[in-house]
Amino acid sequence: MNLPLIEIRDLHYSYEDGTQALSGINFSLHENETVILLGANGSGKTTFLLHLNGLLQGTGTVKICGMSPGSETKSEIRRNVGIVFQDADEQLFMPTVLEDVAFAPLNQGMPPSQAEEKARILLDQVGLKEQAMRAPYHLSSGEKRRAAIAGVLAMDPSVLVLDEPTTFLDPPGQRKLFDLLLQLPQAKIIATHDLVLAQKLGTRAVFFERGRIIGEGPVPELISRFNWNIAE
Repeated sequence: MNLPLIEIRDLHYSYEDGTQALSGINFSLHENETVILLGANGSGKTTFLLHLNGLLQGTGTVKICGMSPGSETKSEIRRNVGIVFQDADEQLFMPTVLEDVAFAPLNQGMPPSQAEEKARILLDQVGLKEQAMRAPYHLSSGEKRRAAIAGVLAMDPSVLVLDEPTTFLDPPGQRKLFDLLLQLPQAKIIATHDLVLAQKLGTRAVFFERGRIIGEGPVPELISRFNWNIAE
């Protein structure tokens, strides 16, 4: 088997107030996997996700695409691991959707004409071709989420990380998001309470509780084992 894209061993993290957020996390992600993170709010899922591109750094062994997080690798790790946050407004800040998606390629030194062409291709891929010149705040919640994904894809990441991607989406928006995620080739880590998404997309799941992973296996098995339901 190829080396994992992400390999984490004995990860611990405490916040400044002393709260122990992660306690001995062991986790790996391989190519072609979609791993679902299950668990109650406050169980450590989001804190864990923020370690995957160096936004937080705890103690333990963390390897991201063969690299250890640090000042010299930060930029390359963040290019390889694209995070789509729960609130897409945090990632959309340019005057138009097209400019938002072109932002990363321009920052990487791509000529403006090529960056714009790449952004238009990605917007077409996520179903937002007609919204290219709109202001992001005029988009629906589902459109904002897909625009944020396009912006992340513009960095050509190896891994996509999504935190509660169906939050605020109506059923049509959820279906469009499912269809998009199914067609994207990147390995994925998705933290979600949405069991429909989990079972449609997940190749396996891990269950967080009080900063620990207490179960791992096929998505339906973990849902059944921990009596997990969408209301929790």
